[in-house]
Amino acid sequence: MLCTHNRVFSFFIFFSFVVLILGGSVWYKEEITSKINEFTSSFIEPDSPSQVDFAIQDSGSIEVYFCPQEDCEGELLNFIDSAQQSLHCAMYEIDLESVQQKLLEKSTQIDVEVVTDDAYLDQFNYSFVKADKSGLMHNKFCVIDGNKFSTGSMNPTDNCAHKNNNNLLLIESKVLAQNYENEFQEMWNGTFKKGAKVKNPTIAMGNTIITSLFCPEDNCAEAVKEELKKAQTSIYFMTFSFTHDGIGNILLLKHLDNITIKGVMEVKQIDKDSEFGRLTKNGVNVRKDGNKYNLHHKVFIVDEKTVITGSFNPTQNGDKKNDENLVIIRDKEIAREFVEEFWRTYNVGTAT
Repeated sequence: MLCTHNRVFSFFIFFSFVVLILGGSVWYKEEITSKINEFTSSFIEPDSPSQVDFAIQDSGSIEVYFCPQEDCEGELLNFIDSAQQSLHCAMYEIDLESVQQKLLEKSTQIDVEVVTDDAYLDQFNYSFVKADKSGLMHNKFCVIDGNKFSTGSMNPTDNCAHKNNNNLLLIESKVLAQNYENEFQEMWNGTFKKGAKVKNPTIAMGNTIITSLFCPEDNCAEAVKEELKKAQTSIYFMTFSFTHDGIGNILLLKHLDNITIKGVMEVKQIDKDSEFGRLTKNGVNVRKDGNKYNLHHKVFIVDEKTVITGSFNPTQNGDKKNDENLVIIRDKEIAREFVEEFWRTYNVGTAT
C-alpha cells in the first residue's frame, strides 16, 4: 500500500526522535529497529505487495484449467490462435496433432519460434524450432504478443491433455509476459540451464500477487521452501516427482509444528529416492494417486491462499539441471480452485 506524504513525514520525525534519544549503542540500535518495524507495520495491509519484497502494479487476468476433466487442449488451441504478432513457445514435448497444426498455420502468418527438448525434436522438427543439447528443457509455456503467456504442468500431448492430472494457466500480464519472453530469448539464442536472474519477478493485479521464477538461475527450490515456511494452518501438495530433501524437510518441520500437511504423489515415481517414504514414516498424510495414467501436477498450496505451480518438479534436477519455470500466486480464489483439485485427487488416492 502506498503511504500518504503525511505518514512518510511522520515516520521520519519518529525515526529522528528515536535516534536522538537513544544515541547509537548496539543495544539501542536493536531497539530502534524494533520500534521502526512496529511503527511501519501499522500501515502495511496484510495482503499488501510490500510484504512480498517489491511488486510492480500491473493489470490483467488469470484463467485456470484442470486436465483431463476440462478441455485443456481446446483452451490451449484458442490461446495460441489468439496470437496476432508473435508466438514464442518453450515446450518440452509436442505430440498433440491439433497444436502441431496450429503452430504450423500461425508460422505462415506471424513470427513463430519454438524451443523444445532434444529428445522430442523428432516430434516437431521445422525451421522455426530449436532444441537444447543436454539435461531437460522441461518448460511448458507460450508467450503471445508480449502481453500474455501460458504455463502450468501440461505438456501439449495427448496424455497430458486427456489422461494425466494437470493444470493449465493462461495469464495476461505485460510485466510477467516480458519475464517469460526474456527467458525464451535466452534459450532461443542458445543459453540453456543458466541465464540472467528475472528482473521484475513480482507483480500485483488488484489483490492478486504473482511471482515468476526460472530454474536454475532463480533458485526455485529455495523459493518453494521460503513459501512453505510461511504456512500457518495447512500445506497441500500434488507432485509427479518429489525427491528434494530440503523441501521435504520443511514439510516435516511444519508437521512437527502441528500444521496440517496432506499430499498426493504419482505412484509410479515412488522409489527409494522419493520423499514419500520419509514423509509417511514420520506421520505425514501422503497418498499414492489413483489415476491409472499419471498425476502430473507440480503443486503446493499454502494456507489455502497461495499456489505454487509450473513445470518445476521438487527435485534436485528440476532445481539445478533443467530449464524450468515456477509461478507463485497469492490469491484466495485461485487457491480455492486448486484446493478443489487437490481434494479430488486426494479422495481417489490410496494410503498404501
